[in-house]
Amino acid sequence: MKKRKNQSPDITKRTTTIMGITQMLFWFLTVMALGSALMVVFSKNPVHSILWLIVTFFSISGHYVLLNAQFLAIVNIIVYAGAIMVLFLFVVMMMNLNDISSPLKNKWLKFAGVISGCSLLLVLIAALKDTGTMQQEVLLNTGKIGLINNLGTVLFKDYVLPFEISSVLFLSAMVGAVVIGKK
Repeated sequence: MKKRKNQSPDITKRTTTIMGITQMLFWFLTVMALGSALMVVFSKNPVHSILWLIVTFFSISGHYVLLNAQFLAIVNIIVYAGAIMVLFLFVVMMMNLNDISSPLKNKWLKFAGVISGCSLLLVLIAALKDTGTMQQEVLLNTGKIGLINNLGTVLFKDYVLPFEISSVLFLSAMVGAVVIGKK
């Protein structure tokens, strides 16, 4: 048998890619997040949609753990999968979804929706303005991104305005929930 010049018989010299545990966890969590997010959209029962949303939040928290941001993972589980999802379940169960009602045609509700959307846009623009430099720090493995001390310093020093705008956004969401909850 002839051997090719570029082919080596040694198995250890082959470049085979074996997926590590981190990659397997990443892909598992990604498939779980996308699948449960699709189930949120396509579920006909609103309670089932909320339960699938909880699964989505848990898989996103798993991604935070893989990114070495344990604080964000715990906050995501406590705040979103815990408190906000209980609130969503409570609101959905208290609303009488069996009654067919006409959609609200109130100019003020549309105005509040536009203001909330603009506030969210401002928060996203402010949060994404420095992503290039932070991406370089992550790729070079320099800096201390993900540590709680640095997170608090950056949040209350550089991003005070988006933080306050998001609090106004949450306040408008609470007012909207009260308006919807009243008969």
